[in-house]
Amino acid sequence: MGEANATGAKETVVSRFHQPPSQFDGCFTTFYHLTLDVPDGGTIHDYLLPEWANVRFFSGSLPIARIGRSQVGGARFSATGPSSLPCEFELGSSRMWGVGLLPLGWARFVDAEAREFANTAFDGTTHPAFARFDELSEPLCDPALDVESQLEAMIAILGRLMRRNRDEAKIVRVNDALVSGSFTAVGDMADACAMSIRTLERVCQRYFGFTPKLLMRRQRFMRSLTSYMLHQGTRWTEAMDRDYHDQAQFTREFHEFMTMNPSQYASLDHPIIASFMEARARVWGSAAQTLDRPSR
Repeated sequence: MGEANATGAKETVVSRFHQPPSQFDGCFTTFYHLTLDVPDGGTIHDYLLPEWANVRFFSGSLPIARIGRSQVGGARFSATGPSSLPCEFELGSSRMWGVGLLPLGWARFVDAEAREFANTAFDGTTHPAFARFDELSEPLCDPALDVESQLEAMIAILGRLMRRNRDEAKIVRVNDALVSGSFTAVGDMADACAMSIRTLERVCQRYFGFTPKLLMRRQRFMRSLTSYMLHQGTRWTEAMDRDYHDQAQFTREFHEFMTMNPSQYASLDHPIIASFMEARARVWGSAAQTLDRPSR
């Protein structure tokens, strides 16, 4: 377990990261607990970066979250599918538990095609594909329970919900290939994963939510964006991944993945995501979910 604190001009953020037990190896990015205190009943506004699917449970203020044309508000249990767009959100003082589902976790816990949930946010209690996670709401949204008791309950419930999937070996090979950043062509990645391009396409759409080509582009973009966020004073040209041809290509992809250009994003305050990424990189070893390997 690791903990990190950050205090902004108006808010205090405490992040705690817990490594899932070995029975869940490859399923989750991390179990994370966030305490946000905003004075005078105020709220903060920020953007989550493109990421894997997540389930989040709140005690206190409930968020308003938007991904593309999808929006959810007032839900103590909110869920998001895998994303290639930012999740814009507004939140006041609250306590939150979050669980990031790696593609293997999606395969073991969600009986649905990941591509059907790409770039969506919704109340987790109202959709049959995620309703099973609502069992977590009782302990994780209870302000009377301490963090250790909530974590123990979460592990027990997730252990009961998990079931194996026949494609697990393929999923892990694809996830490892993505995170390695060694491939820029779909054919090369398929060869490295010992599968046909058609099989690679099926596995990616079913469990990752996107085509292999888009996933590779998202990885390249996230490597660049996290490098910029973690190194204060860095210029975009210094943070750009080496696989970008030039700054114009990076700017086009930045607008596609973040719906704004780099200068617009840099001019915004990031009260949650900046401190969270710094803490995550320091405590967990990677700054963003998409950079986590499926096995640690």
